[in-house]
Amino acid sequence: MIARVWRGWTEPADADEYESFVTERVFPDAKAEIDELQSFEVLRREAGDEVEFVTIARFASWDGVAAFAGEDYETAHVPERAEQLLARYEETVAHHEVRA
Repeated sequence: MIARVWRGWTEPADADEYESFVTERVFPDAKAEIDELQSFEVLRREAGDEVEFVTIARFASWDGVAAFAGEDYETAHVPERAEQLLARYEETVAHHEVRA
């Protein structure tokens, strides 16, 4: 299994809308379309004058990662609405093999 880990930050006023967009649209839509998307987590924490989000998506294989993010899968996949809500975000994504 492959874990795709990424971080982005919002202004506090945009945090709830961003969280809803990601948890109610982005990942559920992707899960409905990509069988190899096994699960996802959205972590949130207050970080000074920003709100930090960490997303962890677990895929059964690299093919699932590519189905989600395209051939250049190490580049962040940020839908337009999410980009509008984020103050900043990591432009690359870390991938980890899940061992336990």
